[in-house]
Amino acid sequence: MQIPQPYLLFLGDVSDPLAAKTARGIHAWRPQASVGQMSLSGCTVSLGLPELTPSEAKQKGAQTFVLGIANAGGYIPEDWKEIVIEAIRCGLNVASGLHQKLTDFPELVELAEQYQVKLFDVRYHQPKLSVGSGLPRSGKRVLTVGTDCAVGKMYTSLALESAMQNLDMNAQFRATGQTGLLIAGEGIPIDAVVSDFISGAAEWVSPENDAHHWDIIEGQGSLFHPSYAGVSLGLLHGSQPDWLVMCHEMGRPHTRHLPHHPLVEINDCVYLNLYNARLTNPNVKLAGISVNTSGYSEEEAKEYLANLSEEFQVPAVDSVRFGIDSIAVFLKENAA
Repeated sequence: MQIPQPYLLFLGDVSDPLAAKTARGIHAWRPQASVGQMSLSGCTVSLGLPELTPSEAKQKGAQTFVLGIANAGGYIPEDWKEIVIEAIRCGLNVASGLHQKLTDFPELVELAEQYQVKLFDVRYHQPKLSVGSGLPRSGKRVLTVGTDCAVGKMYTSLALESAMQNLDMNAQFRATGQTGLLIAGEGIPIDAVVSDFISGAAEWVSPENDAHHWDIIEGQGSLFHPSYAGVSLGLLHGSQPDWLVMCHEMGRPHTRHLPHHPLVEINDCVYLNLYNARLTNPNVKLAGISVNTSGYSEEEAKEYLANLSEEFQVPAVDSVRFGIDSIAVFLKENAA
């Protein structure tokens, strides 16, 4: 999937900043990709972008109208549908990461054909895929993995891309989730792929490349999450990573949404990820550990990270709090 940029970001009437995480992520990591925002009455979240109508955004060069929010149930309310219709009539493509498909509405499909624009249901669009082959391919790859879901794999991947580019490394973020895909403008929603094709999808999203090109592949789930381990394993095999960055939340007591399931120890998670990654890349190594320490004081966080760094002999960082430069430097210095 390749979604034309720049965007007009739709915020609806949200009052919870977390509900606008897609729009906020796009604006934070690809500020040049958005010409403005559109809000409805009652919206208390702002990205600090110009408030534009679809017509005004089109005149400023916008190519795609993005539903940048996530509501309960992931459905498209009637008043949003009317705005989508307005955007289509203004000549904008429309992209959505919601569960309900834009293409579920015949009138939207008909209008899109009439005005020669595209509807992107980000969770469902995918190319024709093959099963994974495991064949070696050129280029360098870093995959973010985690002790659990929602431990910062996307943020870490994007921060690492930026840090590596600042070191003049040819690095590119490869999206595997709907928010990451809208940030990058291309990729594949790995959790919507039929299980037999997950490793093939990972091969597709990170193809053979120049020997000095780095793909930073957005990880999903965790090998230790009972709900999502299958996705994590397929992505691990298909990515064929040269390096792993382990993501973790300091002090998290149990697996997300599963209070009966204690969180895995980091050393066990590092071991199992490396062990399984060796199926397609026998030379895979750990490049660093990225930890969310937001629930602890700066002193506690620094001590925790120092202990991890000493134990694993790699940089351990909080990429939000302290930055991720040390992992980027480690990769540059240790690249074969």
